[in-house]
Amino acid sequence: MIYLNFTNLDSETQERLLSSSKEDVESRSGAELRQFAETHDKDYDTLLEEEAMRNLYHYDFVFNM
Repeated sequence: MIYLNFTNLDSETQERLLSSSKEDVESRSGAELRQFAETHDKDYDTLLEEEAMRNLYHYDFVFNM
């Protein structure tokens, strides 16, 4: 097994995982993020991307070869 973190992956894989992470974050806390963005006059998409990146850095990626 090989253990990697997000920065060790190629750009195509990073984009795919980031997209998946955005969907995950949006489904779990999209309403709260949207409300925060409106209250604090922030861009929702930027907040979503930042949260998705934080979400990804909490995982270890394991590949079997």
